[in-house]
Amino acid sequence: MASTLIAPSIADIRSARARIAPHAAVTPLLRSPALDAVAGGTVLLKAEVLQHTGSFKLRGALNRLLQLSAEERERGVVAYSSGNHAQAVAYSATLLGMRSVIVMPKDAPPLKIERTRAFGAEVVLYDRYTEDRVAIGGRIAAERGSTVVPPFEDADVVAGQGTLALEALEQAQAMGYTPDTFLVCCGGGGLTAGCALAAEAVSPSTVVHPCEPAEFDDMARSLALGHRVANEPGKRSICDAIVTDIPGEFTFSINQPRVGAGLRVTDDEVLSAIAFAVRELKLVVEPGGAAALAALLSSKLDTRDRTTLVVTTGGNIDPAILARAIGAA
Repeated sequence: MASTLIAPSIADIRSARARIAPHAAVTPLLRSPALDAVAGGTVLLKAEVLQHTGSFKLRGALNRLLQLSAEERERGVVAYSSGNHAQAVAYSATLLGMRSVIVMPKDAPPLKIERTRAFGAEVVLYDRYTEDRVAIGGRIAAERGSTVVPPFEDADVVAGQGTLALEALEQAQAMGYTPDTFLVCCGGGGLTAGCALAAEAVSPSTVVHPCEPAEFDDMARSLALGHRVANEPGKRSICDAIVTDIPGEFTFSINQPRVGAGLRVTDDEVLSAIAFAVRELKLVVEPGGAAALAALLSSKLDTRDRTTLVVTTGGNIDPAILARAIGAA
């Protein structure tokens, strides 16, 4: 069944940028000789790890919460997330004087759970392999009269995420570049959808490619088949931020006609990308936030003599994973 949500327009994305501007950082677009050398072309790196709360998720959460009515704000919000959307909603809710309840998997990185609580949220833990986070969140929202803020199946959230691409593409143009390709980390597809919509409007020659863990390549397979398909249950990946069961119905309807082929990266390739980011770029990137960089560094796409825009979407890494990545390098 097709989604009943309406895809945001470029006007919606521009409105989202103006709405969140007082609260969200404009993150830098970086150049690196080391990246150019690996790619054999020009690489533009969007360092979204420097966003408040450490990930792009703040953009969508802020855009959604800022549009709640006074009555809705009084009743608070509920979200479900493995960590970055959790922190973004908690931070935004507290910033705007709202209560928030966040449903998080018990095996989420402890740092993400701790930071979500530190931002002021009530955290409810669940087992991601035996329980349904959407059902848990819906039940809590119904009991408390709160508004559910989904991580990607929401037009305002997608419009907020689209501000990242609008910002990055304008920065690239100001530097004299029009990216040929745009590599985006992908879980449920909300960021990919927002970026695809923004690129279609302001840089139509730029092809957006979603980048996923090899064991969770539901978007890549769905795009290839033309319909949504799920991942096999029981798989594991260090890329906790972008591990999903199946692409969002709404986000897939946006992505299918607009994006290029999905790219797959292994956990080892992600660990190498994390180490590269520390060593060469002086950036700390979490596994899920490094998928696009890993796709570039492991040559999943021909980047020779081309301009490639890459986003590092999050930097909320578990210290043990960071140590593992550096040690492996």
